[in-house]
Amino acid sequence: MIVAQDGSGQFTSVQEAIDTIPDDNKKRVVIYIKDGVYKEKLEIHKPFISLIGTDRTKVKITFDDYARKLMDNGEKMGTFGSYSTIITGDSFLAKNITFENNAGSGTVVGQAVALYVDADMVEFHNCSFLGSQDTLFTAPLPPKPIEGNRFGGPRDGLEKKMGRSYFRNCYLEGDVDFIFGSAASVFQQCEIHSLDQSREINGYITAASTPAEEKYGYVFLDCRLTSSAAAHTVYLGRPWRDYAKTVFINCWMGEHIKPEGWHNWEKLHAEKTVFYGEFNSRGPGGSMENRVPWAKVLTEKEAREYTLKNVLGEDENWPSIWEEVTQDG
Repeated sequence: MIVAQDGSGQFTSVQEAIDTIPDDNKKRVVIYIKDGVYKEKLEIHKPFISLIGTDRTKVKITFDDYARKLMDNGEKMGTFGSYSTIITGDSFLAKNITFENNAGSGTVVGQAVALYVDADMVEFHNCSFLGSQDTLFTAPLPPKPIEGNRFGGPRDGLEKKMGRSYFRNCYLEGDVDFIFGSAASVFQQCEIHSLDQSREINGYITAASTPAEEKYGYVFLDCRLTSSAAAHTVYLGRPWRDYAKTVFINCWMGEHIKPEGWHNWEKLHAEKTVFYGEFNSRGPGGSMENRVPWAKVLTEKEAREYTLKNVLGEDENWPSIWEEVTQDG
């Protein structure tokens, strides 16, 4: 199937193409997307779908909902209704596409999710994710909200399942907690760009909510952490939930990273339960000498455990990640 705004394909919007696929689809369906900015709130609930763009600088899926937006019933939309794209269909793949929420700064609009992933065996190659606060959410939701009785959004109250996701050669941009959630996710050879909000604290890259029983959370391999923000104004992460797990291995870090690295989100007890680790961090912000004492400097042996097959699992139903990706060790 081909999507093209100029009418040269079968469809002019991505959602139109998705909607023609049967709900019980069991075979890989590839949708090619030609150059264009597709403003649509995209929902992908069917499995085995691939979206292939021509070039991530030329193919963009974007929308502008945000947490503080008032709905028809007078209630605020909330974080988890603000997504530009949501994916709940397993075995999804995207290449050469930009996913964006262009609602604006979180200081004005609150959280604004570009991509909401609540699926297993999901992978992105050479994609970009643009937003401000809460750019990328990798489900499931935590067991319950910290405040109130509900998270809101389309997945609240549904059965929770652990998801696995893989990002390779991608660009991720935001400021506050812009990579957050509970899934096991690997980011390999990606650029992680923190926006400059001209504040004393310009943000937190991650806000993991890894379940206590899960061994792996967010894993960054051979990534570059960049920003035009002032030196020492961005944290590597803070725990959205008490058992957050995040590691950076062989990553280059700009001077925007704070020497202490990690923040406890005012949860002293979480310092004993989180797992935050680094191995071979380098660059102006990569010195691990002054990291908080409750973060871990991984040994070479420990770092070698964070292979794709260990973190994501070897699954016969997820063949493309092993066919297309060469992973030493």
